[in-house]
Amino acid sequence: MKRMEKTIRIFKSHAEAEAADIEYYRSLTPQERLKILCELVARHEGADYGAPGRLERVYRVVKRGED
Repeated sequence: MKRMEKTIRIFKSHAEAEAADIEYYRSLTPQERLKILCELVARHEGADYGAPGRLERVYRVVKRGED
């Protein structure tokens, strides 16, 4: 997987930083945005968070009243 180029920018407010993020993603082509999404999904799937790789089965025992 290709490494991302790291850059640092300083903003005066959170709103200014958010606007810069939105403008950056608007400047990308749909293919570039899709590529970023696929890379993020691949990173998440490859990460080991100590949880099993599948869903666990859950059983519930329900006691019925006597008829």
